[in-house]
Amino acid sequence: MTRVAAAADLWRLADGVSATVAVAARRVMAIYETEFEVHSKTDQSPVTSADLAAHEIISEGLAALEPGLPILSEEGAIPPFEERARWQSYWLVDPVDGTRGFVARSGEFTINVALVSDGEPILGVVAVPISGICCAAVRAGGARLAHADGVRENIRTRRLPTHQIVVLRSRRRRSDDVNRLIAKLGGVRVIRASSSLKACLVARGLADLYPAFGPTSEWDTAASQCLLEEAGGGLTDCTLQPLRYNESASLENPPFVAFGDPRADWKNLLAELNL
Repeated sequence: MTRVAAAADLWRLADGVSATVAVAARRVMAIYETEFEVHSKTDQSPVTSADLAAHEIISEGLAALEPGLPILSEEGAIPPFEERARWQSYWLVDPVDGTRGFVARSGEFTINVALVSDGEPILGVVAVPISGICCAAVRAGGARLAHADGVRENIRTRRLPTHQIVVLRSRRRRSDDVNRLIAKLGGVRVIRASSSLKACLVARGLADLYPAFGPTSEWDTAASQCLLEEAGGGLTDCTLQPLRYNESASLENPPFVAFGDPRADWKNLLAELNL
């Protein structure tokens, strides 16, 4: 199969995933407008009925699209690594990324779905329920944005500007390392945001760098990584190696950076800061 044919097949699958995610997004927004309850998981992170409803809708939709393909979701059972290690390909899902933003009614939450093959994300869909925007990408097929009215456009990252770099950082997490990075860059514009919205802004050429040095999980980044790579940027560890998935019992990511311009000297900058 040629790369073009493979990309065409993946795009057909991505369209099916996007349709499933759209159903989940509508259900999430319906719950968003109610007086929903908030519960705490064992790690003290919040969960709502929107997380669980989206998990069920997406799991059913993905199973219909690719019967038998494993699904690893933040809100589902996590199989032991001995079982996961046998997976060549699987779906990696965050039904609501940014649940705290959902609870705060900030609108800053997304739905993330990735298809991972041999440790690499080869399809990624990131939907923004509050606006109806859905970003999607497939390996060797580029990246697209679908607006709420159905209009689609190709998206690309931008060259690093010489006048003012736009750096994204978490709205809630505080990081001395991010502070040091911003100080080193100097003269930057800082925007605070939550969830995979930050990666979408970089992929769309609206920002340049998103450093994440606190704890994140694999379902937080896989769809965004595919999106960024296909839009011309990257999502890597601090040595600029692309993140890998399902390679250990832990599902926690290393510290990472998402960037738009791969020609910039991010590696030496991070090394100078001992990151």
